Amino acid sequence: MVEITAVDPGSVAEKAGITAGEKLISINGNEIIDVLDYRFYITEKTVVMKLLRDGAEREVKLKKPQYDDVGLEFSSFLMDEKRSCRNKCIFCFIDQNPHGMRESIYFKDDDTRLSFLMGNYVTLTNTSFEELDRIIKMHISPVNVSVHTTNPELRVKMLGNRFAGDIMEKLKYLANGGISLNCQIVLCKGVNDGDELVATVKELAALCPAVESIAVVPAGLTRHRKGLFPLISFTPEETAGVIRDIEKLQQEFLNRFDTRLVFAADEMYIRAGLELPSAEDYEGFPQLDNGIGLIRSMEDDVSALLEDLSAETEGRRIRVTLATGKAAEEFMRSTCARICSVLTRIDCTVVGVENEFFGPEVTVAGLLTGSDYYEALKNMDLGDALLIPAVSLRHERDKFLDDVTVESLSEKLGINIIPVEEGADIVYRFLGLLKDNQ
Repeated sequence: MVEITAVDPGSVAEKAGITAGEKLISINGNEIIDVLDYRFYITEKTVVMKLLRDGAEREVKLKKPQYDDVGLEFSSFLMDEKRSCRNKCIFCFIDQNPHGMRESIYFKDDDTRLSFLMGNYVTLTNTSFEELDRIIKMHISPVNVSVHTTNPELRVKMLGNRFAGDIMEKLKYLANGGISLNCQIVLCKGVNDGDELVATVKELAALCPAVESIAVVPAGLTRHRKGLFPLISFTPEETAGVIRDIEKLQQEFLNRFDTRLVFAADEMYIRAGLELPSAEDYEGFPQLDNGIGLIRSMEDDVSALLEDLSAETEGRRIRVTLATGKAAEEFMRSTCARICSVLTRIDCTVVGVENEFFGPEVTVAGLLTGSDYYEALKNMDLGDALLIPAVSLRHERDKFLDDVTVESLSEKLGINIIPVEEGADIVYRFLGLLKDNQ
């Protein structure tokens, strides 16, 4: 049962007399618990809603085109509370945050609904087989799963949860129910690497084609690990060894399944000093959100745009600075040089920002704070505009992780700050600056 907070004007629901404050009990006889139930059962052409107000139940019959919504709004996106994580993972990044940050940063979600709706990864440790049956019934697919290891005893240790060892049973259950799976392995040196990594990947591969992709990403380690499980980073040589293991598995899977199946994060290639695979080797980029093939994908987008552009020479020159994480610094420098070779009125300086907040081991742009940007840029002539990766900001694109606002950073640096989404967006932003300064 969920409360209706608003009804869209002119909607089917309003015309049927449904009002805010009523509680939705069921649709076509099916109990409504959350957004998944609602979205699944609302797709019929004829919808019978059982509603409750002031202790009295009533039924309303609605007719509409199939798959159309009826115009109801609820108090939260999920129509329910987010499910928090019950694990104590030895590599948990949230546990490595310093004190004093905003409360939402410390919330750990482990919610299968967010896996389907937002692409989040879940461990399935707090997912019952009844919930798995609901996923199968509604064909909520794909589900993104944080596996880390298929060794039951090791998974219990890594997740700090005595119920974590049944992962393969749950994955097989979903696979047999027709659910597609994307899997993630957060790699910890001396824990789930080496033979354990190979064994985990091969056991997951046995569920192919239900398992569509496997991402291997290194554990992110900050300087705030006091009292936590002792983990250290892979050296460049060790990272290269992990990539060699993954490439051997890729060749095996290409021969068996006609897919490479398992992929290493871009930051691993950068740390190892190795050339990134070609765009074709990423097979459609199934795990971009995990940083798998993100750089190659951005290169492709930029190249496609530049093919259709001609050099602009009329008007004043524009000087811009683009700041990013150390991991992407060289890529962004070469990318901006390519863009500026076509958009010749743009001069772009790329700055790799050291992460002082979490520590130098953290090199991705998504974990840079406002204070990191300020310390790196405060004494620089930034030109006409400063571009920063939008992933450094929360969803609303107004604040960094340390609660510094874009507005306040802009004032302190004395520069207009432009958040950019990805490689192609840089081109569009440059074009906008050129248009504004013709």
